[in-house]
Amino acid sequence: MTNDTTLLHDLARLTIRRTSVSDMENNVYLLTSKETGAQVLIDAADDAPAIRSMLAASAGDSARPVRLALIATTHQHWDHIRALREVAEETGAPLAAGSEDADAVEAGAGVRVDVRLDHGNVGNFDGFDLTAVHLRGHTPGSLAYVYRDPEGPTHIFSGDSLFPGGVGNTWKDPQRFSSLLRDVSERLFGVYADDTLVHPGHGGGTTLGAERPRLGEWEARGW
Repeated sequence: MTNDTTLLHDLARLTIRRTSVSDMENNVYLLTSKETGAQVLIDAADDAPAIRSMLAASAGDSARPVRLALIATTHQHWDHIRALREVAEETGAPLAAGSEDADAVEAGAGVRVDVRLDHGNVGNFDGFDLTAVHLRGHTPGSLAYVYRDPEGPTHIFSGDSLFPGGVGNTWKDPQRFSSLLRDVSERLFGVYADDTLVHPGHGGGTTLGAERPRLGEWEARGW
């Protein structure tokens, strides 16, 4: 196994790498099947050379040659798509985004979204699956991507919809906040166990168990 600072989790069947890019500390995640080499990159946010370095570092994460099967975007905001076109052109990998955000991703990044995802859609890769969870509020088509590890805790890549200490920014819009809190409560906290690891779009991670006792506090404060 390659020893590299981008290696976040070395699981039984999968490696998870992360690099932080831009002055906004955007997280870019790379999932690699140990058995087959199939990979998914989540949020080509910025700094294509840093992403390229992470892809190169992953070469030893599988017994077989690694290959990027998909670039998945969590939502349309510009800080999450700045390197999308460059990385897509370099790798030739297809692109995925939420159905309600896909047009904005295409316009903002100058790309074509090949796969438009709705709530509950499952991506079957050679060696692992990812489930799209639609979380409405931060943007209309924001998604989390969920990996259920058969031999350990579940991993949620939450974009800007869930962070340590609260849900994502809804710009003081009560309807958007209520929508996002409801979706996060029902579709994440209501489905997955406390040991589930949350990997957000910026900064450090958390677990559902650490955040669950604070849901009432978030609702009361309105953000």
